[in-house]
Amino acid sequence: MAGRINDEDVKAVRDAVPIDAVVSDYLQLRNAGGGNLKGLCPFHDEKSPSFQVSPSKGLFHCFGCQEGGDTIAFVMKIDHLTFSETVERLAAQAGITLRYEEGGYNPSGQRGERIRLVEAHKIAAQFYVDQLEGPEAEIGRKFLAERGFDQAAAAHFGVGYSPAGWDHLTRFLRGKGFTDKELTLSGLSQEGRRGPIDRFRGRLMWPIRDISGEVVGFGARKLRDDDNGPKYLNTPETPIYKKGQVLYGVDLAKKEIAKTSRAVVVEGYTDVMACHLAGVTTAIATCGTAFGGDHIKILRRLLMDNGSARVIFTFDGDAAGQKAALRAFEDDQKFAAETYIAIAPEGMDPCELRLAKGDGAVADLVEPRTPLFEFALRQIVGRYDLETPAGRAAALDEAAPVVARIKNSGAQHEVAVQLAGMLGIMDTQFVVKRVAQLARWARDRGGRGPAPQQGPPRGRQYEASAPPAPSGPALTLRSPAHRTERELLKLALQRPELVSPAFDAYGVDEFTAPPYAAVRQCIEEAGGAEAGIPEPQTYLARVLDAAPDDTVRAMVTELAVEAILRKTVDEIYAGTQLVQVRLRAVDRRIRDVQGSLTRLSAQRDAAQLAAVQNELWVLQQYGRALRERGADAL
Repeated sequence: MAGRINDEDVKAVRDAVPIDAVVSDYLQLRNAGGGNLKGLCPFHDEKSPSFQVSPSKGLFHCFGCQEGGDTIAFVMKIDHLTFSETVERLAAQAGITLRYEEGGYNPSGQRGERIRLVEAHKIAAQFYVDQLEGPEAEIGRKFLAERGFDQAAAAHFGVGYSPAGWDHLTRFLRGKGFTDKELTLSGLSQEGRRGPIDRFRGRLMWPIRDISGEVVGFGARKLRDDDNGPKYLNTPETPIYKKGQVLYGVDLAKKEIAKTSRAVVVEGYTDVMACHLAGVTTAIATCGTAFGGDHIKILRRLLMDNGSARVIFTFDGDAAGQKAALRAFEDDQKFAAETYIAIAPEGMDPCELRLAKGDGAVADLVEPRTPLFEFALRQIVGRYDLETPAGRAAALDEAAPVVARIKNSGAQHEVAVQLAGMLGIMDTQFVVKRVAQLARWARDRGGRGPAPQQGPPRGRQYEASAPPAPSGPALTLRSPAHRTERELLKLALQRPELVSPAFDAYGVDEFTAPPYAAVRQCIEEAGGAEAGIPEPQTYLARVLDAAPDDTVRAMVTELAVEAILRKTVDEIYAGTQLVQVRLRAVDRRIRDVQGSLTRLSAQRDAAQLAAVQNELWVLQQYGRALRERGADAL
């Protein structure tokens, strides 16, 4: 096995890959002031952004769940990689060749598992693209042409072709140094009677990429009648592919989704292609599974959950499409965005619509028309016999909770009136009051509706689902001492040139809050704040490395990212914090010495009494100088 990655190379990777560029592949970032950026945390559910990135320091920190660290820590956490796998991935992006302490450069066969599987998929994707140009793939090219996709469209989406033989790709990847175990683990091969064979044979191939653009799986379309497999065959669940956690096309759509605060969810690979080619470049699709909670998390991070964001679902007009729409509505409350449904005329999907009526018809289809809740409401009401009182009452029982879930209170009232008309109930106010009561119960129970038999109502949803507070001693920022200590540590981490060299003479015991004392100790072990002046990011990395546990590490990133309380941060402001922390430490010591003096007076120990009196006098003079001369007395 290759040894430990050279420290200089790790530093080079950290410096070469800006943290904001990496994080932006996973969520939308906006200006947070003070040179920082903010977004919805990818590590826990939240309604408003508490996740901050400091590009100048190369750090991120979530003030909600306390996750934090540098670029490497972010990628390790979000993609579940080891340290070495993460450094190798980022090094590959930056074009940096890594050295290992035990000698030599890292041979490809010894890379981390995930890196190897991703590399295998990257090579396979190009293999399939190359095969699409051969004579055997004529059937695939014809399939694409019949659906309005030319060679340029296929190339843009990386569409390829898997040869019909048993093991063409398997043999090709073996030649690239991949083992049989890696090929079966990746899902590219499967066990045959005499060893691994290709999983995909004689099919049109769509590469499925994660949000960062790496190929993690494939969707394969059946082309021949003698193929006994399913119409679409996807990569099985693997260490790098979880179908419930990927959205086809998100790598191409993410920037436009973030920019326009709008996403269009379609049902298939060709629908995504048709939408993008028609100018609807926010289109994405699930990969052989229903749209669910993990997909919503991806979109919420891109949309930033602002109230003006829109998610438009396009479903076929058949029973399966209607069922899919209702299933999507079940998760509607997880969006702050408004959700809509678009159903193409004559039951066509976007691909068919583009062929029949052109790009303009596709663009027109996805303009928001019918709110998803309204579609769900009509589907519910349509199941009951509204000619009878019992049928109307039953329909109201099922439909009223749906109306109560509408976020906008004005729209909720209006739709309640519409519901009364749909049901033929003359007493409109009865329906309005019923809906309002259900909405009130839902708000009291965090959106889950009434359940009086289960005890008193809980708080709002964002309170009920808030992450647990970090472990460790409690802090109170009402305390002037704690506030000042916090500011001084922020300065020491963010602007070390303003507090050096004075800060490095401060003892750990001058910080009264144990978490702050722990951070002060980390700074000391990292070489002091003065060491942070020439190389700020390397300094912060050393401070983080010195943290004894995740709690202290989280506090370091929090203080390194949190905005300093004053707009103009200069030597005067830094000096004030230095003086306040030192002055409080002096005052505490004076009180201790005065206590000792009282005890010694009672014992009548003249020698010790004189020494303590001298110490007290020195402390009092120092305290007076700090009050009168400020930072000049330090």
